[in-house]
Amino acid sequence: MSTEKPEEAMTQDELSQAGPADPSSSRSPIRNAFTTLMTSKRKHPDSPPRKSRKLHFSSSRRDGLSAYTSHPESYPPTVVIFHNPDFVAIHDLYPKSSVHMLLLPRSEKHTLLHPFDALEDTKFLAQCREQAARLKKIVAKELQRRHGRYSALDAPRQAVLNGDVELEDGQEIPAGRDWEKEIMVGLHAVPSMNHLHIHVISVDRFSDCVKHRKHYNSFATGFFVPLDDFPLAEDDKRRHPGKEGYLNADLKCWRCGETFGNKFARLKEHLELEFADWRAE
Repeated sequence: MSTEKPEEAMTQDELSQAGPADPSSSRSPIRNAFTTLMTSKRKHPDSPPRKSRKLHFSSSRRDGLSAYTSHPESYPPTVVIFHNPDFVAIHDLYPKSSVHMLLLPRSEKHTLLHPFDALEDTKFLAQCREQAARLKKIVAKELQRRHGRYSALDAPRQAVLNGDVELEDGQEIPAGRDWEKEIMVGLHAVPSMNHLHIHVISVDRFSDCVKHRKHYNSFATGFFVPLDDFPLAEDDKRRHPGKEGYLNADLKCWRCGETFGNKFARLKEHLELEFADWRAE
């Protein structure tokens, strides 16, 4: 196992509010989900094989996601999107794109493992892919709801929905733009939270929560590993994100490829223009 110091994308301010309130606490109303850190305790799984790595960071602030997996029924749809015995889907508290959701496995065997280790289990990986595909469809519908009215590819569909065009008998509403193609599904090479979580996020990287270089690069470089790439080969360079320097790499537009060096403010201005163009496609 590498001894290099891991790079991280989350700030200390984000970590200080990374989890919801404990839904069982009388001092923290259930629907005020993000005002304090969760305080509920969770049984830890049995020790994994020696080669596996648990993400036991020293700060309890990094355990915030466990409240969702422990008590998903306690949160409203504005927080928890869906849940079943094996997975919980939530809205990311600090979205790094216009739509950003998280898939949280509830498996006691896997949830505290590093994703590189957890996703070597092919049966578990298949389950993650199945549920991620379900969440991806939900994200696509949300993208269409938010941005469809601005999209040229969605114009025929919007015309029907707005009543500007009437369908003939037997005609179906046009499908419109394939918003699923505008979504990334993956994990960070160095997760900032202890509990395994899969990002399902639109490609635009347009959000007020993208506040610095590492925020952006954590979703624009090899630091973000697509779920489809798992399990990773032993010699995959993404296993060593610190050595590769992903988070401190030169900033590069996800859409046009223009480089900005370390000029984050200029990149942000550029991303706003790219977002408008992307949404209008």
